[in-house]
Amino acid sequence: MPSQRQLKSRVRSVKNTKQITKAMQMVAASKMRRAQDATKATAPYTNSAREILAHLAKQGETKGHPLFEAREIKNRLLIVVASDKGLAGAYNSNVSKQYLREVLADRKENIGTKSIAIGRKVTSFVTRLKDAELLGAYEDLPDALEGHELRAALDTAFNQFTNGDVDAVDLIYTEFVSSVTQVAKTERMLPAGSIGAPESDEIREAVFEPDTETVLTNVVYRLLNAQLFQAFLDARASEHSMRMLAMKNATDNAGDLIEDLTLAMNKARQAAITQELAEISGGAEAMK
Repeated sequence: MPSQRQLKSRVRSVKNTKQITKAMQMVAASKMRRAQDATKATAPYTNSAREILAHLAKQGETKGHPLFEAREIKNRLLIVVASDKGLAGAYNSNVSKQYLREVLADRKENIGTKSIAIGRKVTSFVTRLKDAELLGAYEDLPDALEGHELRAALDTAFNQFTNGDVDAVDLIYTEFVSSVTQVAKTERMLPAGSIGAPESDEIREAVFEPDTETVLTNVVYRLLNAQLFQAFLDARASEHSMRMLAMKNATDNAGDLIEDLTLAMNKARQAAITQELAEISGGAEAMK
């Protein structure tokens, strides 16, 4: 059984850890609220962007347009969004598992897979896979993106698709549903308009000026950039939410451990006192 000194040292160490996890929980909660506000603020624009792209894909003018061309998939590009840091529960592992499922599905169908990784954790995971072709890795991106930080990844995806190097581009990220629910998902990005968004009355009655072709040329890039931007915001909100929950669980577990160690320390102290009393009583009896 550990001594009182050892138990006291362990209690002190666990208390220090509890203070750290509590501070990390509060920081993550603050970041989560900001990230949640950001993803909610941009969601209506992104939903409208998906709706416009789906509507344009149904129009006759998109036939032959390189960004709307549906082809037999022989090669696919996966853009994976995760985090740079750990201590976020199952956040990074869920994204990695979703990515791995897509890669294995491609290999089963003899489809080539290329990857773009956003986040240090998923970059490390992709580079460890056998025969993984990584086109780009982006790390240390700020929470408050201005949009241009993701342009290099988007340009790579555009060039790969329009040049015919890949026949589809998919996003893998964690969708932020609520502070307790986050879902790792795969979403089609190219060809454009693949997501079947429901059309509202406004989009059905919309008039494209000066014409649909001009709109396609100038707007599609921005709308797809909004889709990637929204995926990043959802991923960050999910990351902070899962880190907050993980640190809360760690703090609660540290509290339970402190109680158990304190109880063990008190028992050890009581046992020591009982032993000393027994020795004193034995000595007194021996002197009679």
